[in-house]
Amino acid sequence: MLRKILSQVKEFKLVALMTPLMMVGEVICEMIVPILMGRIVDLGVGHSDMRYIIQTGILMLVVALIGLAFGIAGGFFAAKAGAGLAKNLRKAMFDNIQTFSFSNIDRFSPSSLVTRLTTDITNVQMAFMMTLRMAMRAPLSMITAMILSFLINWKLASIYLIAVIVLGTFLLIVMRTATAYFKQVFPKYDELNESVQENINAIRVVKAYVREDHEITKFQKASANIYLLFLKAELNLTGIMPVMMTVVYCSILAVGWFGAHLVIGGELLTGQLMSLQAYSMNILMSLMFLSMVFVMITMSEASGKRIVEVLDEKSDLTNPEKPVYEVPDGSIDFENVVFTYSEKAEVPVLRNINLHIKSGESIGILGGTGSAKSTLVNLISRLYDVTEGSVKVGGIDVRQYDMDSLRNQVSVVLQKNVLFTGSIYDNLRWGDPNASDEECKRACDLACASEFIERMPEGYNTHIEQGGNNVSGGQKQRLCIARALLKKPKVLILDDSTSAVDTATDAKIRKAFAEEIPDTTKIIIAQRISSIQHCDRIIVMDDGVITDIGSHDELVASSEIYREVYESQTGNSGNADFDENN
Repeated sequence: MLRKILSQVKEFKLVALMTPLMMVGEVICEMIVPILMGRIVDLGVGHSDMRYIIQTGILMLVVALIGLAFGIAGGFFAAKAGAGLAKNLRKAMFDNIQTFSFSNIDRFSPSSLVTRLTTDITNVQMAFMMTLRMAMRAPLSMITAMILSFLINWKLASIYLIAVIVLGTFLLIVMRTATAYFKQVFPKYDELNESVQENINAIRVVKAYVREDHEITKFQKASANIYLLFLKAELNLTGIMPVMMTVVYCSILAVGWFGAHLVIGGELLTGQLMSLQAYSMNILMSLMFLSMVFVMITMSEASGKRIVEVLDEKSDLTNPEKPVYEVPDGSIDFENVVFTYSEKAEVPVLRNINLHIKSGESIGILGGTGSAKSTLVNLISRLYDVTEGSVKVGGIDVRQYDMDSLRNQVSVVLQKNVLFTGSIYDNLRWGDPNASDEECKRACDLACASEFIERMPEGYNTHIEQGGNNVSGGQKQRLCIARALLKKPKVLILDDSTSAVDTATDAKIRKAFAEEIPDTTKIIIAQRISSIQHCDRIIVMDDGVITDIGSHDELVASSEIYREVYESQTGNSGNADFDENN
């Protein structure tokens, strides 16, 4: 884990290495200052030598300023290295997420990925910065101060050694308890982010059903879980400072008491006693800083593991060694296809699918909720791989294609239409970044989107808010269809993508497709028979299998399921719910 994270330091290695070197310089200066201070007292004040006092005082000031410069430089380098590591980690994680297949994405919730990209990386960044500064500085300062103390007087230095052992043991016990709580916090952050994300995405539903109080209660519960865990951890840490200060002051008193006797007895100089007192603070404060480093490292350990989980996740879908880059035509073949989302699933989602679609053919798909209509078409653009059998486009197994090339020729308008922040032009050019204004407008004409765009004050430059919240569902669907058409695909899949448009507009879109893109294979998933009845063939699906295939007239005559749905939607039956008819 550590190697994986540190590998992202990359171009910031130099500043990362410079930080502990600056800390070494700062520690050396800190250790020199008490020595000079002791000499001022013993040699300057003791011999009434004002010249020596001034010279040594100036030298002590210079050393202190040099130490300050080392400290500032170390802080700057540590901040730059820490921010650089965080930047590279976020980029590496985000880049890897872009390679995920749908099945990879299913393993991580969006809220969890947000937490890992924000809170977890911030924890690792802070731990890295503190480690660069304190992991070298604190032990070096403590060990050097201890050695110098023993060189001055081993009897008084023994007091520091005892204090370090007592305080170190206490800190170890406290940290073990506190870090156990810290490790439980980060999954709770996922729950908190999930609550926020769900509320914001569904804010219209929340307000429509007057469920604000329910959402507030749910958020407060998630927030309270984090609060309680942090409270327990912090309560364990609250004893550190009082105990430390008690040990520090007891050490100072003990050194002062026994040191005074040694000074009176002539075994110790006054300046040496002052140096020992200064070193006592260095030793005990270094131990405190070292304990903080351990706490931060332990906190970031859980975050580091969560980050590495994302970095190590490999896409289930990969390009072959020698991929095919050209899709010959829009023909599609399903051969003995079986598909399951999980290896543990007892029943496949799709079973024994055999289907052959000619290039340029228009295919309608009808089926109840859960009949695996969307799953079937997701296999065509290789959003998932089949469990058994094969799917071919243009006579070539989709697993042999370069995935980008395949998906550029198999354009999918998904059930959940998504628009992005930016102008209408910006959203349309997701289909083709180099599309001209005329091409964008032509695609909108085919999708019957130009009629409402031209009524907008800014036309195609109209700003689309996040998620397309400032356009209606039908308008959003038509913009997504236009975006897909700009790819000039050989296969166009509409996954229930006209459900929010009126029947007249739906008919116009179908007519435009038939006249303008006759060579494009069109697959239309719909609940309305009027949307697919003019297709060359219609597939009826039920519970993951194809039950019937034929034209509208053939299915009305031969398919009981299709006939019941048709009659219900044309007014010959009182039940218009497809799922209830199944």
